[in-house]
Amino acid sequence: MALRVGVVGGGQLARMMIAPAVELGLELRVLAEEPGMAASLAASAVGDYRDVDTVLQFARDVDVVTFDHEHVPQDVLAALVDAGVVVHPGPAALGVAQDKLVMRARLAELGMPQPDWAAVTGPDELKTFLDEHGGRAVVKTPRGGYDGKGVRVVSAATEADDWFATLAEDARGGALLVEELVDFTRELAQQVARRPSGDVAVYPVVETVQRDGVCAEVLAPAPHASERLLEVAAQIGVAIAEGLDVTGMLAVELFETTDERLLVNELAMRPHNSGHWTQDGAVTSQFEQHLRAVLDLPLGEAVPSAPWSVMVNVLGGPARGSLDDRFAAAMAEHPDAKIHTYGKAPRPGRKVGHVTVSGADLDEIAYRARAAASSFLD
Repeated sequence: MALRVGVVGGGQLARMMIAPAVELGLELRVLAEEPGMAASLAASAVGDYRDVDTVLQFARDVDVVTFDHEHVPQDVLAALVDAGVVVHPGPAALGVAQDKLVMRARLAELGMPQPDWAAVTGPDELKTFLDEHGGRAVVKTPRGGYDGKGVRVVSAATEADDWFATLAEDARGGALLVEELVDFTRELAQQVARRPSGDVAVYPVVETVQRDGVCAEVLAPAPHASERLLEVAAQIGVAIAEGLDVTGMLAVELFETTDERLLVNELAMRPHNSGHWTQDGAVTSQFEQHLRAVLDLPLGEAVPSAPWSVMVNVLGGPARGSLDDRFAAAMAEHPDAKIHTYGKAPRPGRKVGHVTVSGADLDEIAYRARAAASSFLD
């Protein structure tokens, strides 16, 4: 009987696990939040990932449960473990990814480099932090933010009053996360795969280009990266994976500062947008690697299969018609581009697909990848 992997969450990350699962002879099952989601091709159940009984029923006959996102509540994760379900990554690791304040505290315990930060429960504490950090800072909601949501650059404590008011209405209380506004030259991402037996595979660090808080492009490997930078980024990724007992794929988003330091920005314990280039530009894709890792199978080589790869996200899609209407023209005009769409309806700012081009000339393939992605936009 084939090994069975259950993925909680029906988004594009689960969708992109389908092909490598088939190639590895695995059975992939997906618990989708609603019908017609990106991973509906493999959806074996539709239900609320926040409901204990629904998730337990889904997990009843799979060999391991993993995730398309980090939002499954801790009581649901605990119920899975108590029922004897194998869960990767585990509840403790996911708890770090679910709460940015917990993440900052745990990274501090591990001695990881990160921006100055504080937990603030009201405007007075936020004002103190601002006064100590040049009058500007980044405020984040600890839970639920992604792709630029739940993040603000503020220069006055009153600019977070609505968030503090929301906290005051919550019986659980809580705090916001405030961080120094880092002076950085670019953003990087380091991916590491780790299996339960402890083996790790390290991908080359990549450069990510953000627009309006959303990843727009990934350049792999990161251009103009010194051997020292590559070494330090890999060390940070492995130390976090081992220190937090992460199993599966880990993405560590990094700032490269103007004074040549690397600071940890965010963590993701699953396949990540910064690793989509690996589908077409690496010996082992992040999606295959994640499946191998959570099943504790030998990991694949995490090395590029071409000198350079550029991945460009298709954001929003066409204002008129569907992505399908653009396929034939895009394929004809850009036969060297690898085109991936997510089965999502176009919507402003939404990630609806991506394009990757690999080759020997970085400038040339970047031009071709951008041109191919633009074929799906008006």
